[in-house]
Amino acid sequence: MQTTWLVRYGAIPEVAKFVAEEAHALQRGAHVVVQSPRGLDLGTVLQVVPGSSQTDGENELRIERAATPDDLATFESLRDDGQALFAEWWSRLRDWKLELELVDVEWTLDREKLVLYVLGGRSADTTKLALFAATAGHAAIVVQPVGKEGLVPMPQSQGGGCGCGDGGGCSTH
Repeated sequence: MQTTWLVRYGAIPEVAKFVAEEAHALQRGAHVVVQSPRGLDLGTVLQVVPGSSQTDGENELRIERAATPDDLATFESLRDDGQALFAEWWSRLRDWKLELELVDVEWTLDREKLVLYVLGGRSADTTKLALFAATAGHAAIVVQPVGKEGLVPMPQSQGGGCGCGDGGGCSTH
């Protein structure tokens, strides 16, 4: 039997429902490895979703496992690496003459994607950043716009341009 949990993940926090086998004994504040829309991420359990013991199978987001000490060490190392890349990406934004403000840089736990958080909504410049990143040999980049309310979601009905692909960000993979 499965249970649905609210889990927070990401440098600019996002909360989503994740499904776990009931065998997972989770508590608020526990660190877990989740399969998020952007890949493998480290998350923090917030709470069980009431009445969620019988899921309908629609939720594809999964809690893979409780985080191990190795997962936590990997997360810290990747966070440090992301911070080291911040100046490099800030400089690229200036070199490419993009009117975007870089807020944060973050690797997914599997190091498959680098997420660039930029201030503002979706624009031609967020699309250009995704394209420039791909042509610069950085094919695993997700450009995630951030506004005053948090992450800027991609409308489900919109196709093309910034936001094509998974997870709502401007993806170059």
